[in-house]
Amino acid sequence: MYRGGMGEHFHEGELIGVLTPEPIDRVLDYRAPEGGCWLGAFVEVPLGPRKVLGVVWGPGRGDFEASKIRAVSRVLDAAAMREELRVFLEKAGAYTLTPLSQMLRLASRVPGLSDPPSMRKIYRLGQGEPDRMTDARRRVIETLVEYGGLGFTLKELSDLAGVTSSVVKGLVAQGVVEEADTPRDAPYLPLDPDRAGKALTGDQAAAAEALRAGIRSGRYGTTLLKGVTGSGKTEVYLEAVAETLKQGRQALVLLPEIALTSEFLTRVEARFGAKPAEWHSGVTMTERRRAWKMIGQGEAQLVVGARSALFLPFRDLGLIVVDEEHDSSYKQEEGALYNARDMAVLRASLNEAQVVLASATPSLETWANAAAGKYARLDLTARFGEAVLPAMRAIDMRSEDLPGQAWISPALQSEVAARLRKGEQSLLFLNRRGYAPVTLCRACGAQVGCDHCDARMVEHRFQKRLVCHQCGETKPLPETCPACGVEGKMAAVGPGVERIAEEAARVFPDAKLAILSSDLFGSARALKAQIEEIAGGETDIIIGTQLVAKGHNFPRLTLVGVIDADLGLQGSDLRAAERTFQLMRQVSGRAGRADVPGVALLQTFQPEHPVIRAILSGDEEGFWRAEAAEREAAGMPPYGRLAGIIISADEAAAAFDLGTRLARNDGPIRDAGGIVYGPAPAPIARVRGRHRVRLLVKAPKGAALQGAIARWIAPVKTSAKLRLSVDIDPQSFY
Repeated sequence: MYRGGMGEHFHEGELIGVLTPEPIDRVLDYRAPEGGCWLGAFVEVPLGPRKVLGVVWGPGRGDFEASKIRAVSRVLDAAAMREELRVFLEKAGAYTLTPLSQMLRLASRVPGLSDPPSMRKIYRLGQGEPDRMTDARRRVIETLVEYGGLGFTLKELSDLAGVTSSVVKGLVAQGVVEEADTPRDAPYLPLDPDRAGKALTGDQAAAAEALRAGIRSGRYGTTLLKGVTGSGKTEVYLEAVAETLKQGRQALVLLPEIALTSEFLTRVEARFGAKPAEWHSGVTMTERRRAWKMIGQGEAQLVVGARSALFLPFRDLGLIVVDEEHDSSYKQEEGALYNARDMAVLRASLNEAQVVLASATPSLETWANAAAGKYARLDLTARFGEAVLPAMRAIDMRSEDLPGQAWISPALQSEVAARLRKGEQSLLFLNRRGYAPVTLCRACGAQVGCDHCDARMVEHRFQKRLVCHQCGETKPLPETCPACGVEGKMAAVGPGVERIAEEAARVFPDAKLAILSSDLFGSARALKAQIEEIAGGETDIIIGTQLVAKGHNFPRLTLVGVIDADLGLQGSDLRAAERTFQLMRQVSGRAGRADVPGVALLQTFQPEHPVIRAILSGDEEGFWRAEAAEREAAGMPPYGRLAGIIISADEAAAAFDLGTRLARNDGPIRDAGGIVYGPAPAPIARVRGRHRVRLLVKAPKGAALQGAIARWIAPVKTSAKLRLSVDIDPQSFY
C-alpha cells in the first residue's frame, strides 16, 4: 500500500471509522484488516451484500453492536487521503450544506480505483547500436538521451521525436531502444521550469515577480490578476507555475471550458517542454485513473482541469490558478452546489498555497475583496505586441428600420459587408445568458418590471404569465405597453444562433459562415477543429455564443457585432448588469488582436442604460464602484448573504405546499436576522418532468446562515417524489 506520508496507523482488528460515498451520511464502524491500515487510506468495505469504496476517516465510534462489526475487505493501492483534503471536504461540505458522503464522492470519482494495476509497454534507451543512422533514428535517440532514464509510451516517444511508430519499433528490433512492461499508471514527463518563457513586457515582468515572491513565501495568499483582453495574463501566471515547480510543489490551473484546454496545453508544452496532467470530461477513463493516482503520489507536477480538479488528492499543492475567474461555469449547479473560485481559496488556505484569480472583468466579489485588501491586485493595462483595444460604439435599434423577424441591423450589415470586401472576419455574437425571453416594447424599448420590487418580469411559457423571481408576483402577458401605451408592439426578445445564421446567409449569400456554440458539437475534438478552422481564416462570418468570449485568438477578426446587448440586462438576477458588462467587454476584446485595429458594435434599444454606457466608455472601475454601491445599499452580495432553497416534486402542489410551510415557519431564519422571500415558481418551472419552486433567503453579511438554514429545514421529510436542495451564494436563479 502507498502510504503517502500519512500519520496514524490502525492495527489489525482495531475499530476504525470509514466514510463511504454512499448516501448514508455518517462514518461507519469497521475493523482494520490484516496488516492494519493508515488514516486516510482508501479501502474496500462490505456494505450489505455489496462491496463499496471508502476512506479511513478516524477511530471507530463504538456505538454499534461489536459482534456485527465487519472487517475492511482490502486496502487499495492508492496514496492515502491527506489531512488537508479531509479537512477541505469537511469545511466545504459544512459551508455548502452538502452531506460529507456527497463531498467524498467528488474526491473519489475515479474509474477503476479498485482494479489491480494493468501493464503497458514503455520504451527506454538500450545498449545496441543502429545498423545505419537516419535523421528520424537520431531524433529518437536524442529524445531518449535528453530525458535520461525515463520510459515513454510508443505514442509519447513518437510524438516527442516527431517520427512514426515504425521507426521506434525498428530501433527496438536492433536493441537500440529497449521495450519493457510497466504498470499503466506511469508518472508524467517532468516539466522544466528553467526553460525560457516568452519575453515579458514591463507590466508583465513586474506582475510575474510579485506572484513568484508569493510562491517563495510558502504562505497562503490570493491575488487578482486583472488585465485587458490580450494583455498576456497567461504568460504571467505561467511564471508563477514555474516558480511553484522550482519549489518542488504542485500547481493546478482551472479553465472554464474544455474547448480552451487544447490551446492552453500547447502553450504549457512550449513553456515547460512537456504536457501536464489533464482532468476534465474530455479525458479518457484510463487517463483519468492515471492522473488521479500520479497526482496523489506527487508524480504529476501540473494539472489542467475543470472545476472538479479541485478535489484531486494533491500531495503538495502550492498554486491554484482560476483563469477567467468570473465565469459562471465555475459554479456547480447540480448535486453538490459549490463555487470553484471560492473553494479554490479555501483549499489554498489549508495548504499554505497561493491563488491567482485571472480575469479581464473580475466578479464583483473578487473586485470587492481586492478593494478591501483581502486579496492582492495586479493590473496589466496594455495589450501584448502591436494589438490595440477595439473602438466600441452602440447602434441605437430604436432608429434602425428593421423588419419584425430580422435581427441584423442595416448599420451592422454595412460594417460586415465592408469587412468581407477587405478579406477580414466578422463575429455576430448572441448573448445566450438567461433562460426565458424578456418582454419589451419595440416602440419605446421599455421592459416589463415588477410592481413590488426592482426586478424585470420573466415570461413563463408553461403558465403563459410574467413572473417576478424576487417576490413571486405574477401578471398576464400585456397586449399594450405599460410605459408608452402603444398596442401590438410587445415582443419576447431572443433569437437563437441558428436563426441569426439563417439571416446572415440570406443577407450575405457569398460569405462562408461558421456557428460556434458548444451545444452544436458532439465532442471536444470537433469543437477544436472548428476553432482551428476559424483561426486559420477559413471563415468569413462567425455566429457565436458565449463560447467565443473565452480566450480564443482569431487573428483576422476585426469586427464584433453584438446582436442583442440588452438581453442580459433583464430578469431578476442581481448579477445581470455585472454579467452583461463582463460578457460584452470579453467578446468585444476578440476584435483586433493582431496588427489591424478592431471595432465592436453593440445593438441596443437602451443606449443610455448605465451598463451600456460603462461598456462603451471603458470606465471599468467606475462601473464596479457604482455596482458595488448599489449592492451595498440593497444588502446584496458581496455585502450581504443569499441562499436559494430549491424544492422539486412530481406535483406542483406538493412543491408549493412545502415552500409555503417553510415560509410560514421561518423562525430560525428570523433569529439569524434573515428574511425569506417566496415561494415562487422557478424561472424554469419544470425540468425533466419535475415541478420546481424556489425560496430566497437574504441575511446580513455576518449572519450564521448555514446553521440557521440547517435548523430551519431539519423537520422536512424528503423523498424521491419531494426533494429539497440548498444553494449557498446562488449564482443563477433558475
